[in-house]
Amino acid sequence: MNAPAAEITEPANRRAGGRVGRKTLRGIPMASFPTLVRKIPVYEMVPDEAVELIHQESLSILEEVGCEFRDDEAIALWKAAGADVSETRVRIDRALLMELVSKVPSEFTLNARNPQRTVRVGGNNSIFVPMYGAPYVRDLDNNRRYGSLADLNNFHKLAYMAPALHSSSSVICEPMEIAVPKRHLHIIHSALKHSDKPFMGIVTSKERAEDTMAMAGIVFGEDFVRDNPVLVSITNCNSPLVWDATMLDAMKVYARSNQPVILAPFALCGASTSASAVGAVAQVNAEAVAGVAFTQLLRPGSPQVYGQFMVTVDMKTGAPMGGTPEAAQMMYLMGALARKYRLPWRTSGFHVGSKLNDAQAGYEANMLMHAAILSGANYIWHSAGWLEAGLTCGYSKFATDCEQLVGWYKYAGGLPFDDFKEAMAAIREVGPQGHFLGTKHTLEHFESAFFIPSIMDFNSYEQWKAEGAKDHDTRGREKARNMLADYEEPKLDEGIAEGLTDFIARREERLPDSVS
Repeated sequence: MNAPAAEITEPANRRAGGRVGRKTLRGIPMASFPTLVRKIPVYEMVPDEAVELIHQESLSILEEVGCEFRDDEAIALWKAAGADVSETRVRIDRALLMELVSKVPSEFTLNARNPQRTVRVGGNNSIFVPMYGAPYVRDLDNNRRYGSLADLNNFHKLAYMAPALHSSSSVICEPMEIAVPKRHLHIIHSALKHSDKPFMGIVTSKERAEDTMAMAGIVFGEDFVRDNPVLVSITNCNSPLVWDATMLDAMKVYARSNQPVILAPFALCGASTSASAVGAVAQVNAEAVAGVAFTQLLRPGSPQVYGQFMVTVDMKTGAPMGGTPEAAQMMYLMGALARKYRLPWRTSGFHVGSKLNDAQAGYEANMLMHAAILSGANYIWHSAGWLEAGLTCGYSKFATDCEQLVGWYKYAGGLPFDDFKEAMAAIREVGPQGHFLGTKHTLEHFESAFFIPSIMDFNSYEQWKAEGAKDHDTRGREKARNMLADYEEPKLDEGIAEGLTDFIARREERLPDSVS
């Protein structure tokens, strides 16, 4: 169901209440929207015949060219399944491929440690997830610098407080001061400690994936996580047509534990694919469904997420570009293919190339989020914070993105008619030359009728100037600062909290301080 109208409006104007107002707000349960159930139609950019053409060409790629699976166990599994294997090259018969893909459920429940934050993925359901993997942050003073554990804690707090975010992600920014071999422990601990929403796993080694599952087991119970999805992880095919050992190792850990994995080729279109939008989609689709099929060799019926990360490159410099029209068009094609296979699917929402939270960022974000919503994406990742092609997570960008997600949530939830009769009665009540401000209908609906952002400014020029002539980026940083001041931790059970810290301490004793 869609969020009740009262949840779409902040409970009070934070600027008006000061410390007293914030203390009052802290007594209100943290607002969190349920799974977004889309009530608007998907947009079919091309006819079914074009989707079928791409599908058939993707199958031909896997039969004739094949895909590399650079892992001995993976090769053994493909051989046992009947694929044509030559060293690490796997050629997959289309009947075998589609039989495996068909085993993936079309929807699944993603459980949160707070059951009220549990969501559905797939079908007409969509969830918004913040960004992942930035080494840099653009901080509350608008400085670009390396990320820290304190920054990561802050972003997990902001994700918890943002009602339209359905997950806390995991490595929103890299805590660069922590040694790489031990870093994953603190990333997962931060996600579990500072938020009670679903989170994402670590995929940079088999051992780190196993540590993630162990920590999830401490929080949810080992028996529960053995069969019930509590986290989503991302594995990237190295385009063109290579699934490497690191990604396959992580895939094996998570899929065997019934945890969904996003099977998403990392494609720089024009560099790691042909310089053709439809050609790139055919290749990326082949890579993605090969990964999806492999997960069903590991655990048939395990929930998985068909995915893609497709950006075009600047053909003059080779630099990746963000919200381009071709990226949006390719998204529509991937959505059509996902529906053909009845697979939950992931794309990126506010993925931009801009260095700042500026007009370019807004243009790029709107291009991609519109396509994400209208193409029917289920797991809309990189929906908060993303700047500079993912190198930077911005505090201001995070806050302003989260506000915009409330608007997108309302947009995709469809146009309600439940108060139409009362609205028509109000017209008859007011008549010509009157106003509606004092009518019963307005008094009952003014807080929920329209999207009312708090960061965007719609005041007169004079009032805007009197309040400091602040631009959108500045207001976003102020919003983030105020949210962090209002944060209250969703406490873990004391025994669970101690179990996590003990586990981290034991693992840190055994892990090196640097990568050898």
